[in-house]
Amino acid sequence: MKTETTVHGLAASLQTARSTKKLIGFVPTMGNLHEGHLSLVREAKKICDVVVVSIFVNPTQFGPNEDFENYPRSWEQDSQLLVDVGCDIIFAPPVEQIYTTQPVITRIQVTEITEILCGLSRPGHFDGVALIVTKLFNIVQPHYAFFGQKDFQQVAVVKQLVQDLNLSVEIIASATIRAEDGLALSSRNGYLNDQERAIAPTIYQSLRQAEQALHTGTILTEVLEGIRISLLEAGFSVDYVEAFTPHLKPVQSTDTEVVLFVAAKLGTTRLIDNLHVKLMTA
Repeated sequence: MKTETTVHGLAASLQTARSTKKLIGFVPTMGNLHEGHLSLVREAKKICDVVVVSIFVNPTQFGPNEDFENYPRSWEQDSQLLVDVGCDIIFAPPVEQIYTTQPVITRIQVTEITEILCGLSRPGHFDGVALIVTKLFNIVQPHYAFFGQKDFQQVAVVKQLVQDLNLSVEIIASATIRAEDGLALSSRNGYLNDQERAIAPTIYQSLRQAEQALHTGTILTEVLEGIRISLLEAGFSVDYVEAFTPHLKPVQSTDTEVVLFVAAKLGTTRLIDNLHVKLMTA
């Protein structure tokens, strides 16, 4: 496995793969890797000849009061995990290599689907995501890029970006990887203390209960309120509990699929999750 920290170094490492028309897969991460990330690398290995994993904590997607400085960084552990899973190249640039001029004055905005959910709660977040994803796609030039469905809205933003800008990369979204108790794996789970970690699976439990309620005919507004109440009673501070179609449109009475979305805090740790529900039709 190679590690590259510069754009030119990565280009040199990928030159042979490009000249021999090998398929390049890409898994963008901010490090502090867990099984969710590793599952994406394994998926990439099945399809691609060369797999690049980026480790870059992107400052432009953090708000003024968010945790950029304290975001967990675990380089040695991450490197070993990537060796074990068969990664070919780690791309781990310093901020100055990606954002060569300060302040950054270029903006890439995906509208509409970023005006709901986390887009409302974290203004500017998806502008930062769109910018760094575009930059990384231009740098790596992969054939395929792999993302996890836990960040459902982020995947939608990236897919829209690729479509609208005619980028030559196919986005592959993989199912959310969960702990045995149902908690969606996330780098931020490491912020939870023992008591909070024991409570955190309530999010997924509430989503599954909501799924059952929808299947038995409970109306959507009542189902969403039920999730909210369950979370509040468990000690969460609820950011949002909402439902949209898989294309992030408002749910209509004729829709046969909905995605339930939750964002909530335990202490200072913000957790998100979602559940895709296929409704029974008459």
